[in-house]
Amino acid sequence: MKKSFLWLFAVMLLFGTCNTLQAQVVIETDPVETDFDEADEEDEEDDGDVENDDVDIPLGEDEFAVTDNEGNEEVVEFPEAMTYDLDSLLNLYMSKTYLSGDNDCQMSDVNPVYTKEDYVERLSRIPSIMELAYNDVVQKFIDRYSGRLRYSVSYMLGAANFYMPIFEEALEAYKLPLELKYLPIIESALNPKAVSRAGATGLWQFMLATGKQYGLEVNSLVDERRDPVKSSYAAARYLKALYRIFGDWNLVIAAYNCGPENINKAIRRARAAAGHAQDDTPLTAAEKDYWHIYPYLPAETRGYVPAFIAANYIMTYYCEHNICPMTTRLPAQTDTIIVHRNVHLQQIAGVLGLDIDMLRSLNPEFRHDVVPGQTKPYAIRLPLADTGRFIDNEDSIYAYRADELLNKRIEVTINDDVPTYKPKKTRTTRRNTRASRNKRTVRTTKKRTTTAKRKTSAKKTATRSKAKTTKKRTTTRRKK
Repeated sequence: MKKSFLWLFAVMLLFGTCNTLQAQVVIETDPVETDFDEADEEDEEDDGDVENDDVDIPLGEDEFAVTDNEGNEEVVEFPEAMTYDLDSLLNLYMSKTYLSGDNDCQMSDVNPVYTKEDYVERLSRIPSIMELAYNDVVQKFIDRYSGRLRYSVSYMLGAANFYMPIFEEALEAYKLPLELKYLPIIESALNPKAVSRAGATGLWQFMLATGKQYGLEVNSLVDERRDPVKSSYAAARYLKALYRIFGDWNLVIAAYNCGPENINKAIRRARAAAGHAQDDTPLTAAEKDYWHIYPYLPAETRGYVPAFIAANYIMTYYCEHNICPMTTRLPAQTDTIIVHRNVHLQQIAGVLGLDIDMLRSLNPEFRHDVVPGQTKPYAIRLPLADTGRFIDNEDSIYAYRADELLNKRIEVTINDDVPTYKPKKTRTTRRNTRASRNKRTVRTTKKRTTTAKRKTSAKKTATRSKAKTTKKRTTTRRKK
């Protein structure tokens, strides 16, 4: 037990420089969508009809078209993580410090070509409770991983030594299929600093609302979506909640990408296309099949399950494609210290003589290097050998450069001096003021004149009318 505990802390050393998050009440009965742009959700109503238009829209670099048996063409997008630059991954502290090329493995740029039967047979041999089916779309993603992204796969194989034990422990705690440990590969390419275009963050790419709903703390100083351990357990709870809704792992993975509501929309559209009534009749297994509702899903979600299957394949059969994993050097063991006062990571690094980048990688949840211990107790992770030194030098750490690093004032004094300077009025100001007054006078005069004219006119009209009436009466009397 102790050995397992120390292994988990040892793995924590490699967490890239990240930010933090805020815990909220966990509500698992109503999952919120992750990694799906709100604009995409608003436009999702049109996704099922775009491909049927006659307009020939050129495909982007990160998408491809698939033609079904009826000749309908559907656009499939590669997940955003499959477009990341390898250089950005290799510049992470973890990569630069603990990963290196394997000189014993001669990585070749030659990607062997195999038959369809080979891929089908290999996928069938993966020990999985989830369905890992083969088709042309899955093949496209396998080709992408084994071809253009082969060096990214080499990085991810090395990084997996740090992250996979954490993922597996979280999934095992909630009795979920361990194959789901490869979900962060298509979510973030195992980059703990990853932020999507829609704002999803961390290894598991949690959106802000979903992260808070599943117990992750998010505020200006803390973002636990980037904490590998906390976000992994939150992801496990979210996946379990999605499975209670759909009861199908392919739909769970798709819902993780675009949200459960969009999956329900796709199911309803598929039923309508088949001529089925939209009532409360229980869905059949065929109607809940990911590949059945495939044409009615958003373009990126169409590639999400195939990418997940391809990730399972390439992480299992990388040797068959001449891909060498990067060599991993496990970091030293770590431990935590609870602080009850605000402290800056540079205060710790300065007094204890530690690498600030290493401290940031061990404590990815602190967005600006500030630990708000005065708000509530926080745990700071340190190398095991330095925890005792922190305790011995705690007062010195809090005092070190405190005025410079923690300069947010708690109380301020208002300057109540009586101003002695009075600005002089310029000619322009007097002239403008005089002109403004003249304009108001002219407008008032015009208004009064117009009102007087109207009153005079009304009096004249009344006088004439009265005179005519008097004259008429006089004439009538004479006739009598």
